[in-house]
Formats: sequence, C-alpha cells, structure tokens
Amino acid sequence: MGEKVVAGPFDLSDRQRYRDKLRHNLTGLERLLAEKRFDRPQNLMGLEIELNLTGEDGMPKMLNGQVLERIASRDFQTELAMFNLEVNIAPHRLGGRVFDQLAEELRTSLAYADRKAGEVDAGIVMIGILPTLDRDDLVSSNLSDVDRYALLNEQIVAARGEDFVLDIDGVEHLTCTSKSIAPEAACTSVQLHLQVTPGRFAAVWNAAQAVAAAQVAVGANSPFLFGRELWRESRPPLFQQSTDTRPPELQAQGVRPRTWFGERWITSAYDLFEENLRYFPALLPICDDEDPLAVLDGGGVPNLSELVLHNGTIYRWNRPVYGIADGVPHLRVENRVLPAGPTITDVIANAAFYYGLVRALAEESRPVWSRLPFEAAAANFDEACRHGIDARLTWPRRGRYGGTAEYDAVSLVRDELLPLAAAGLDAWGVEPADRDLYLGVIEERCRRRTNGATWQAATFHRALEGGLSRDEALAATTRRYRELMHVGEPVHTWPVGLREPAPLG
Repeated sequence: MGEKVVAGPFDLSDRQRYRDKLRHNLTGLERLLAEKRFDRPQNLMGLEIELNLTGEDGMPKMLNGQVLERIASRDFQTELAMFNLEVNIAPHRLGGRVFDQLAEELRTSLAYADRKAGEVDAGIVMIGILPTLDRDDLVSSNLSDVDRYALLNEQIVAARGEDFVLDIDGVEHLTCTSKSIAPEAACTSVQLHLQVTPGRFAAVWNAAQAVAAAQVAVGANSPFLFGRELWRESRPPLFQQSTDTRPPELQAQGVRPRTWFGERWITSAYDLFEENLRYFPALLPICDDEDPLAVLDGGGVPNLSELVLHNGTIYRWNRPVYGIADGVPHLRVENRVLPAGPTITDVIANAAFYYGLVRALAEESRPVWSRLPFEAAAANFDEACRHGIDARLTWPRRGRYGGTAEYDAVSLVRDELLPLAAAGLDAWGVEPADRDLYLGVIEERCRRRTNGATWQAATFHRALEGGLSRDEALAATTRRYRELMHVGEPVHTWPVGLREPAPLG
C-alpha cells in the first residue's frame, strides 16, 4: 500500500476528490492499454513470504521492530502485527535453474534472519497461522508501529461501525468478536508475482482463478486458530471476516466483501480495476498532485497512485498489479492463495506447480474458463479451504463429451494438473532437473495425502493422546514444526508426532 501513507483525518471533500482522481486514473490506465505502452514480455516472476516470530516455547514474540533493526536489509519489512515480518525476493526470469536459485537465496536469507532474531530470543517460523496465537495476541496494541497500518485499521473499523465477528465452522466451531483488524495478522502467506503483457493478462488471471483450489488442496497449512481446529486452510475465511467492512444488513444486500474471490471470468486487466471503483468505497482517500492525463499528453508515464493505493485495500486472491520499472509501466498477476511454509522446498514446489500450471492453461486452445462455470471455481476454492488434500473438486470432464465432473483433488492433481504443470515449466524453459524435483514434491504429497495441515492436525492429536492439554499440545506441535522446518526436508517426509514424549504438568 506504499510506505508514505501518513495518518490523518479525512473530510467529505477528500473522498469526493479521491473518487474523481480514481476515475482519471482509470481513464489513464485505459489509454495506456490502448496505446500499447506496457513492457514487452520478460518472463519475470517475484516472491514474497510473510513470517512469524516465536520464542523457544513456540509462543508469538512481539519483536519485529527489534529483529528488523538487527537484520538491516531492505529485503525484510514489517507486516501488520509485531510478530510478523515479510521477506521479498528480487524478480527472477523464469527459466533454467530458477527454482533452485530461489531456494538457495531463501535459505540464505531466512537463516540470516533467524540468527538475528535469535539475538532477542526469537526465531522465524513459516506457517499459515501460528497455532499458539491467542485472542489477546491479536489486538490493536500489537499492530506494527507504522502509520499505514494504524490508518487502515481506523478506516476499516469506521466503515464497519461495529465489532468484527469471526465465525468459522470446521472440525470445531470458533465464534468470537474483535474491535480491530488485528486478527488478519494471523494470516501469513506466500505471494507469487508474474509479470504479463496486457494481451495475456486475462488468460493468466483466469487460469490462476481456476487453479486456486488445487493450489490450496495440496498446499494447505493453516488448520488452527485460537486453539480450535477449523478448516484445513483457515486463512481465507479469517481474512474475509477480519477485514469485512459490511455490517450484516449490507451482507444481506449482496454487497461484495473486500476480501474476494471475484464473480466472473475477465477479458482484460481493465475489468478488475474498473470493478474496484464500481464496488468498493475508498478506505484511504489520499491524493497526490499528479494529473495522469496531463502526464500522458506529455508523453510520460503516470504513477496512478490513487488507483494503486485503492487496489491495495481490496484483497482479491489473485490481484492485478500496476507498476513502473525503469520508466516503463507493467502489469502483474499477484497470486495470494498460498499459506507460508512448511519448508523452503515446499514453498518452491508450490511456486513451480503454480507457474507451470498457469502457463499451460493460459495457452490452451479450449481454455478451462470456457468450460468451467465461474461459480464452480469459487465453490472449488471454498471446498479446498475446508478439506485440503481430501477435497473433491469440479473440473471439466475429459474427452469429447464435455460438461464437468467431480474429482478427488489428489487424482485431479496427479493425473491431469501435474502433467500440465510440467509442460508449462518446459514452455518457460525451466531445466528438467528443477521441474522434476519440485513437481515431484507435489506428487508425493498427493501419493501420501499429506501436507502441512494434515501433519499439524495429526501431530496435535498424537500429543493429546499422549496426555498433553490442548494448549500444551498446540505449543509442542509448534515447537516440533519449527524444528523440522529448519531441517528443511519437505513436509510429506515429516514423521507425525513429537520427537520425544513431552513432560506432563
């Protein structure tokens, strides 16, 4: 959302001026698209991972400011709460041994960050939701000391006008309320960026939407929240409910939530930015002095700052991104579906699966989105979040008869999607050794019906059976998870259970 957002009061004229600027920005984007001003294909991808800080006991540590001071690298930044960090990896060209290179860079970066966190008795944990988080950890006083977070919280709370309600019914049922957006900070994810030309944007975004459920099914890693076992990937319902500016009456009227899967396949990146203006009021009506149309008339490239800021307050699972590099505008699809972790190998395997799959599906002569109703893709996503690797997904039927059928997620991934992902990685020019190594991790998860969520749940229940209380079992599971995460072998190889019997009492 930009580092230069500064807290301050807004009045009615600010919102009207901001809406006008947004319309000018949208017109500017439309002109940039019509004039073909965007960057040429560069096959560039990028990666961001949100992280948690814990102590040796597995409990969250509110120390990101002190840890970032010690890390002293622009690759690491604050995230919403004081137990969060984010690491950003510089863009890479898709091809060759890119996935091994990414894995090595991440191992070096995270090992360094973990050592620095150790100086204040903390450590790095990559996980979708930290199992040891308590409701008292997720309060506004634990938000990071950054103006844009305080301002965003203030504006979402004001728009909502009442407490946020969390109500997630999974293996167990969680209901509670919050006076701030702080519960959102429990959600730590991986964001995968892919730079695309305007002509390819719609196909890549549609493909990413279609495969979101498969990504979650094989990659789920967030089964616990506030001591309850919920969905296999509990981030999406938590994120939607903790940022929901709609009181129940607006929900009943069909007003769209700001955390949103979407409601249709698209034909252009413009469709998504136009929807943003049509459906979502401004949360941060901060205007700069740029006249984007005058900049375009003068042959320049507008920043479209208001459009970019507004887009950053709408949490699509596949988000459009407008950016400028070296004076040239570009578009990216930001895939926000995946939880962080469990290991670097798992993160890179998830990335390889995604980049290969969207390349193959975006280039099919009969694209999947012409054969799969959007409502089915949205229902698939919900099903995968609930049931993870045991989900059943609707997908276009193979062969000449057409229509859709329901498939076991692991069968769909293993029999149809992994071969497509392999073909897509070949099309990117990825080395066969990288392709086979990382897609092999996805194949093994399917063969063993294992991912981070299944390991966490099984280990937690094993600890309960061993006589630990729920809180002790969650803490012990978190400590064992952190230990195996740093060993680095992919999660499908992890032994279920604690390394040694934990002392009772």
